[in-house]
Amino acid sequence: MTDRLRMDRVSRFINTLNQARELGLTVSDASEEHLVLCLPYSEKIIGNPDTRVIHGGAITTLMDTTSGSVMICALPEFELCPTLDLRVDYMRPAEPDKPVYARAEVYRMTRHIIFTRCEAYQEEGETVAQCVGTFMRIGKESTPKAYRDLITGGAE
Repeated sequence: MTDRLRMDRVSRFINTLNQARELGLTVSDASEEHLVLCLPYSEKIIGNPDTRVIHGGAITTLMDTTSGSVMICALPEFELCPTLDLRVDYMRPAEPDKPVYARAEVYRMTRHIIFTRCEAYQEEGETVAQCVGTFMRIGKESTPKAYRDLITGGAE
């Protein structure tokens, strides 16, 4: 699978998620080893009106979505992998008026569980937050064919 195909599949997947669409998440980069999503800054994700800092829930959603979508890059065939556990550590507030990126990777994969790491950062490279996630593999057969076809473009 090419990186362009990975980016297309992840884009189609995140566009099926209401919260990802509402936040305006987009794919910045994808390969077999990693995935980068972007959360654009907007007025609707401000957590503190005085400082204009992004709400932590938007950062958590960005990291959960990135971690849950990196499977599309790592697995040979599309399957849904719901979040079992996500542990987030916040390092510093994100600077106002700037996008936040999240880069996730799969660091261990078993027949039933996928383990991920993710870092949220801004262009300056300073970490805003990091997380580790555990996701359950439900298998290609348990993912409805119509949904698989929507994500893969009918290629599987």
